[in-house]
Amino acid sequence: MLSKGQNVPLPDDVDRIDVVIGWTESEVEVDASALLLGAGRKVGSDADFVFYNQPESRDGSVRFLGTSATEEGAQARIAIDLSAVPDAVHMVALAGSVGTGTFGELGKLALRVVDAAGLSLAEYVTADATTESAFVFGEIYRRDGEWKVRAVGQGWESGLAGLAKDFGVDVDDAEHETAAAEPEVSTASEREPSARAESVSVADTGIRAEQAPVSDARTAGARRGVRTAKRAPKKAKPMEFKLAELDTWQPARLFSVVGVGAGEEQERRATSALIATMQAVRPFARAVCARMGAPVGAFEGYVEVQYERGESKVIPDAVLKVSRGGRVWTGLLEVKTGNGKLKRDQLESYLDVARKKKYDAVVSLSNDVPASPGELPVEVDRRKLAKVALRHLSWAEVAHEARMLLSHGGIDNELHAWILSEFLRYLDHPRSGATEFVDMGRHWVSVRDAVTAGTLRAGDQKAMAVADTWVSLSRHLALRLTAELGVAVKHVLPRRHRSEPAVRNAAVAERLAADGTFEAVLRIPDTAGDLVVIADVRTNKVRCRTVLDAPNEGSAGRRMSWLLRQLEDAPGDVQVEAVFSERGNEACEHLATVRANPKVLTDGRSGVIVSFSLEQTFPMGNRRSGTAASFIASVTSATDVFYGSVVQPLRGWVPAAPKQPDAAQSDIAVSADV
Repeated sequence: MLSKGQNVPLPDDVDRIDVVIGWTESEVEVDASALLLGAGRKVGSDADFVFYNQPESRDGSVRFLGTSATEEGAQARIAIDLSAVPDAVHMVALAGSVGTGTFGELGKLALRVVDAAGLSLAEYVTADATTESAFVFGEIYRRDGEWKVRAVGQGWESGLAGLAKDFGVDVDDAEHETAAAEPEVSTASEREPSARAESVSVADTGIRAEQAPVSDARTAGARRGVRTAKRAPKKAKPMEFKLAELDTWQPARLFSVVGVGAGEEQERRATSALIATMQAVRPFARAVCARMGAPVGAFEGYVEVQYERGESKVIPDAVLKVSRGGRVWTGLLEVKTGNGKLKRDQLESYLDVARKKKYDAVVSLSNDVPASPGELPVEVDRRKLAKVALRHLSWAEVAHEARMLLSHGGIDNELHAWILSEFLRYLDHPRSGATEFVDMGRHWVSVRDAVTAGTLRAGDQKAMAVADTWVSLSRHLALRLTAELGVAVKHVLPRRHRSEPAVRNAAVAERLAADGTFEAVLRIPDTAGDLVVIADVRTNKVRCRTVLDAPNEGSAGRRMSWLLRQLEDAPGDVQVEAVFSERGNEACEHLATVRANPKVLTDGRSGVIVSFSLEQTFPMGNRRSGTAASFIASVTSATDVFYGSVVQPLRGWVPAAPKQPDAAQSDIAVSADV
């Protein structure tokens, strides 16, 4: 943990790092950026400014990987290959900016530097920002051949454009609309030899600039500068089929499920569908590649490629290539479907091949949903991660990215929207094997029975395994709601539980052994209160609850009326608890009873109502996997129903604006003053 101004050296054996900028208010978008600075703390050219419109430096050493939601809020990620940073670059400044508002409104901000395995090397947390709209969080700099990280915490009130200008970037937002609509085309033969420059025009990232070589970048008259303005996301609807005579008629599938068996056949079909969709729908490829740590660029995928490893052959499910400029990022993909589990020796063999071929990453893809971002379902020899990153994705995260693009913008081509919707249609079919989250694991039945019998103990290793699966299910619930609602839903965890899985699992197992319950807290932007999901194994019930503050004015009757107006469509079996300012005066009844007699919660009570607690109970499934009768299906269904019928209609209390005095009172006041 660094304090402002403090520095710490990075390990000598670490060549590749990710810089993660995190914040807790997920509804606010913070845009991360990096500036490659020379000895004078200035960029050598505009290509040394890496951000959303220019996601990679010219040499490929620094890459912007995008923004994603996390359990604690949201984060933006920048990848740095320290071995590829040019000698002329002395420092990489790590910054963030907000399009609207200020950093002072965000509260706590964090900068974290992690290695290829996701382990933290340094962290800086600050809440000092006030009116700044751009902020330099830290610096990765070179001193006597050694790389170090320094916590900075310096802000700008002039936004991203002002920050960039101060570091020597030419910013030209005035003509970005013209530039985007009419890209300039020129060839080497049309230019004077002395004025030849490297022409850059990337339509799908919004960059449009003509950049001279570094040596004369500052004097090239034709250069237009970097555009920092963002493009508004576009949205296209998939094609609709309206001529079917019966509801049972099904349109032909782009990715057929006919004849899909199990095992290898299932994995090959799912891999092919994923790669083909990524190649056809570039925004989807970018979203998935960002989760893998790959840069923004042209994507290609190849299946069943063979590699030599000693006297044997290694055949990953796919080889992924992303090219941008003169650099190519390469990853080896290992896919599992159904109940297939990733194997340590298989992943380590891929890591060996990747290191030998100087590839960038090995990516595993399975139905294992990591309990928190960056966690790996299989432990490998950490020495093999010195030069190659190991990333894990779940099919749930892949489906999440597809749904987000279809529902909330990013796809402006109807054909691309149809292809992506067909890919989702394939994933949703049971034969695809790419289930989102359907299995509590092989220890579920024995742990469930031990809870019922009262014999479960917190230290039981089976309980720890089930606890880890519960946290994965909780994250799955957040991902589903995020894709459905278009806002970043956060699975709320204590800070220590986010960084220490063993401590987190022990706490969940301890509660399960003590009272037989699991609990997940989901924070949904713009709702009146958190959605709390409690699975009670002893009673076979799922309880969903939310708490909201009562109005701070008016009688108890008016406060009850305010609540009932918002719950007019809610089920009558919802329990309504009124919490009073004086302890011991809580009252609870079913909503149907309160509707018939609102005074049932207030008669004979002293104090004022300060908050309401709303809770609904659902039957809990017992099976470890499957559909309607499974534990996971019952928890998922309860969460969806409670959010739609109870949480979604609720709005927090907003007091009325102060009233002006009427005309007569104003005249009296003026006369008195005279």
